[in-house]
Parts: sequence; C-alpha cells; structure tokens
Amino acid sequence: MDDYPLLNLFWTMLWFFLWIMWLFLLFKVIGDIFRDHSLNGWAKAGWLVLCILLPYLGVLVYVIARGKSMGERDVKRARESEAAFQDYIRKTASTQEGGGGGSATQELARLAELKDKGAITPEEFEKAKARVLA
Repeated sequence: MDDYPLLNLFWTMLWFFLWIMWLFLLFKVIGDIFRDHSLNGWAKAGWLVLCILLPYLGVLVYVIARGKSMGERDVKRARESEAAFQDYIRKTASTQEGGGGGSATQELARLAELKDKGAITPEEFEKAKARVLA
C-alpha cells in the first residue's frame, strides 16, 4: 500500500462511485424504455440497441432526449401507486368499521343494543352471540 498514494485512492473511489451511479442510470433508462407505452416496439428496440452497443453515449442521448418525459412518467406511476394504496386502505377500513362482517366486538355490541331495545329476545341474542363467537 506504500506505493499507492492517498490521492490515487481518492481518485479510484471517485471513478468507482461514478461508475456505480452510471449503472443505476443505465438500469433506470432500460426500465423506462420497457415501461413507456408511447414508444412502439421498433423504437424500444432502437433505444435498447443504442444503450447496449454504445452504453455511455446511448444513456446520455436518452436522458437528453427523453429525460423530462421519463420524470413525468415516474411521477405518474408514483401517483397511481399511491392512489391504489389509499383505495386499498379505504376499502379495508370500511370493511372493518362494520360495512360487512365487522369485528366480533362490534357485532356483539350491536346485538346487545338490539336486545336492550327489545328488537330481539334473549334466546335470539344467545343464539346470535354463539354464532358470532364461533
């Protein structure tokens, strides 16, 4: 290690870091090529060939030519994912709140309220309670 100066180590780390960043960008570009619905098959193949045969130049040209739309597609995809997640939460929460098969505690409370109002008899209450707890 004595014959490799500290400055050379820093330069090596910098180039390694830049290479890793470029790899991430390459995979991001290739993923965007396949996810873009506005490109036809030949355009996708052309961009892919350019990015594979001339990787540095191909990625640079793709980012310059389609970088803005790539960002817009990422934002749109994130919004759609968030909306689907929020919809799932709403559906799950409404199911748990009593919109169909709520929790046993809520069902028992509803049955006790019906029994107190006189809507069901104590025997019907006991049968329903046994059914809920089963």
